Amino acid sequence: MRLVLLGAPGSGKGTQAARLKEHLQVPHISTGDLLRAEVAAGSPLGLAAKEVMARGELVSDEILLGMLEDRFSRPDTAGGFILDGYPRNLAQADALGRLLARIGQPMDYAVQLEVPTELLVERIAGRARAEGRADDNPESVRKRLQVYTEQTAPVIEYYRQQGQLTVVDGVGTLDEVFTRILEAIAPVREVG
Repeated sequence: MRLVLLGAPGSGKGTQAARLKEHLQVPHISTGDLLRAEVAAGSPLGLAAKEVMARGELVSDEILLGMLEDRFSRPDTAGGFILDGYPRNLAQADALGRLLARIGQPMDYAVQLEVPTELLVERIAGRARAEGRADDNPESVRKRLQVYTEQTAPVIEYYRQQGQLTVVDGVGTLDEVFTRILEAIAPVREVG
């Protein structure tokens, strides 16, 4: 089972990815975690990324894709993976699709967790209060969500056109959302 999890900040992607990892027995690959691990390990790609980040720039798609290709070559991904935090734009979605086709591990589904904006604002603001963060006020959260929507709308459409998109209602208890995800991906699980 190879999945991409899509959803705005506060949609529950990370929580559901952890549950799916246990249920499906496949690794959860977060590009942020992968980037930090490569930098800490001092790998060639990690060193290149560290240099870019030291200049205050974003790590290139080429470096991230190289890290993903290396990660996908490890034995624990033979049965699939859950990708979280990537792709964030159309160029990344296209590059990921080409990479997965080249290595013979095509994507099964892109699962989009859909949560109304006001609930996302409420969730993130609540999390910010709990963590003592002042930067996540409702206005800044709405702006971040707008940027996310603008960047990812083409990614969602990309997966829709590929016939790989499944939209899941992300409102409800953790168990309710988890059950919806499992039901949405069940046809692929039964075949593969």
